Amino acid sequence: MSETFADPPFAGTSFAEKAAALDTADELGKLRELFTLDDTVYLDGNSLGALPRHVPARLQEVVTREWGELRIRSWDESGWWTAPERIGDRIAPLVGAAAGQIVVGDSTSVNVFKAVVAASRLAADGRDEILVDATTFPTDGYIAESAARMTGHRIVPVAPADVPAALGPRTAVVLLNHVDFRTGRLHDLPGLTAAVHAAGGLAVWDLCHSAGALPVGLDEHGVDLAIGCTYKYLNGGPGSPAYLYVAERHQAAFDSPLPGWTSHADPFAMTLGYAPAEGSVRGRVGTPDILSMLALEASLDVWDGVDVSAVRAKSLALTDFFLECVAAYVPEGRLTSVTPAAHAERGSQVALRCEDAEPVMRALIERGVVGDLRRPDVLRFGFTPLYVGFADAERAARILADVLAERVQA
Repeated sequence: MSETFADPPFAGTSFAEKAAALDTADELGKLRELFTLDDTVYLDGNSLGALPRHVPARLQEVVTREWGELRIRSWDESGWWTAPERIGDRIAPLVGAAAGQIVVGDSTSVNVFKAVVAASRLAADGRDEILVDATTFPTDGYIAESAARMTGHRIVPVAPADVPAALGPRTAVVLLNHVDFRTGRLHDLPGLTAAVHAAGGLAVWDLCHSAGALPVGLDEHGVDLAIGCTYKYLNGGPGSPAYLYVAERHQAAFDSPLPGWTSHADPFAMTLGYAPAEGSVRGRVGTPDILSMLALEASLDVWDGVDVSAVRAKSLALTDFFLECVAAYVPEGRLTSVTPAAHAERGSQVALRCEDAEPVMRALIERGVVGDLRRPDVLRFGFTPLYVGFADAERAARILADVLAERVQA
């Protein structure tokens, strides 16, 4: 499924009419029916994706039959044991990876730790610096600092745009976010990965705010390791397990700092000495969280037949349209977009700086427009193309303008 959004002549029509026309032409619009939604304009899928309608029935089957009736037999007969790799292979095409390179399990934070320490161990001798996105999501920074202490490396915080200039003969690893969680800025994964490699380092990418929203191209661009969550644009459910990508060329030397029993070459031998399994299985640690794991697997059904490039085209069209409506409805100077206007630099969210952001977001939620807040002054609106439409974008902008106008009058 592919999709393009042309700009038909809308002269003389209202934004609401334009939204209706765009929704009618939207080939992805029918996917909205696959989700449990109400009249709320839900623009927080960049924090927690909506529930696919069929997931409760699948979980009911897992609980009543696979757990309730088959019990221990389900590790084998229901495929529980192989779920981390099987589901990893379903995520792989969404981030541009071939099969056998992604394993699902643990949290994003745990996988950041695995990736950074393992990358440090893969780096050439004499390289003792870990470059970290200075604007990174806090946990990534915390984990990287701990990993540096444990491995004897030095942390170097640097803005993504300044990474090429900061690289040098001591660079071991560079940990970057593909999309900035505050502003929605999309960083140059191909260019920065190439720069890291040219300097002799390894590139580790956090895909939490890009996977399921835009093409990533892990294999195409030679990324070394990557991690990401599944509860945002992949709609896996609250706290659904994260994933770890280890490029095939690194798997034989991948040395996990958390060598749990399920990543052992023969886990049920229960030997005292650790012998790592081959392939992506090395990224496993302990017993998989089966209920969350299988909820995620069922959620991924909504991606069947969906082209990520079509998702990207709609994402850009939605965010363009929302910004256009905001510019038309909201008096100049009341809001400032901190999300880049250039498509090549934009993820799938719009972040607006607002002086009284906290009460404004509270009022929006009370009126059925759910975004979120990044203190002290950023309103965040995430656009999930599988279920958000152009009428949602227009309505959100209109209600935002109403809320702002009422605060001026108060």
